[in-house]
Amino acid sequence: SQALAVDIPAGRLQPDTLAALEYEADRAAELLRSGRVSEGLVRMGGLLRIPADLADPVLVGVEGGWPPGVTREYYALLEANLDKMPVVLEDEVLLETTRAGLPAMWQSLLDRTRPQAPVIRTELFRNGRLVDHRRIDYRSPAWAVASLSYSRAVSGIAATWLAVWHEARGDTTGRRTPRAVAPSDRDVTAEKSIPQYRRHDDR
Repeated sequence: SQALAVDIPAGRLQPDTLAALEYEADRAAELLRSGRVSEGLVRMGGLLRIPADLADPVLVGVEGGWPPGVTREYYALLEANLDKMPVVLEDEVLLETTRAGLPAMWQSLLDRTRPQAPVIRTELFRNGRLVDHRRIDYRSPAWAVASLSYSRAVSGIAATWLAVWHEARGDTTGRRTPRAVAPSDRDVTAEKSIPQYRRHDDR
């Protein structure tokens, strides 16, 4: 919505915006409860734009705006490598979000995205030059932001849909429990951890 587009760069979802978003969620649940499943599912599908936009660092923006070409290269990086980016949960409690907890959950997505947005500008616009997304790999902070943002969007969409589904008293008996994965310690030297192109960009 237009209100969402205004609130995202400002960093705070306003009460009127949240009320409009909640109405859409409630309407989807109401349709499902009344047996109008096809209409309800279509309505519920439309809710995906909410978490997707809140988790998009490009829409969050940066102070002074994006240098020319940066957002294009970021989206190209994401599209070219989406199949290599695993979906992870920043917080497994996210999937336990209730209908009443949706506004706070949506705001939390925006809060987590905002601090990461400047990384894109730093990594894709170096020394006054645009960095081609094809020179970026998994060792780059820009890659990390793209991967985390993708995971945050998918997780937020799942949490939103589950909250609405629960509100509609839908069946969740087949739902799987997320598998917790702990990071492993690796002895990686600074020289090995820095991509070759990054070692020369500042020269």
